[in-house]
Amino acid sequence: MDIKNYMNGVGQRARTASRAMAKADTAAKNRALTLIAAAIRRDADALRAANRQDLEAAKANGLAEALLDRLTLSDQAIATMAEGLEQIVALADPIGEISNMKYRPTGIQVGQMRVPLGVIGIIYEARPNVTVDAAGLCIKSGNATILRGGSEAIHC
Repeated sequence: MDIKNYMNGVGQRARTASRAMAKADTAAKNRALTLIAAAIRRDADALRAANRQDLEAAKANGLAEALLDRLTLSDQAIATMAEGLEQIVALADPIGEISNMKYRPTGIQVGQMRVPLGVIGIIYEARPNVTVDAAGLCIKSGNATILRGGSEAIHC
């Protein structure tokens, strides 16, 4: 595989997605997060099975015990991922919020408005829960994201 062309394609698709994400209203973003939380709960068995594959490979490759612990998806960790998304749904939508409004002597109002950044790239180690947390926050803030977790969590 030509990694340069592959990543260029990923970046272009993320940029295209960022335009739609920036236009998404709060209800659409919250609905997406709610559906993802429901899918995590519904597919918990498949997540555990994929995680077992990752753990077996990590042990075979001599991954340190601390990293194995971070890689492990317990029932509680899976529940916490879904609950975390529901907590993000409960947060106020930051997009469009105006702060630091000041009036200039000429009568013009000047302030700061929160807007999506566009595409956020995140690289992180073997922590499957980070995928959900990062994606959830990016969705809520109207950003597309490119996630790259550690190779130890390739199945999750």
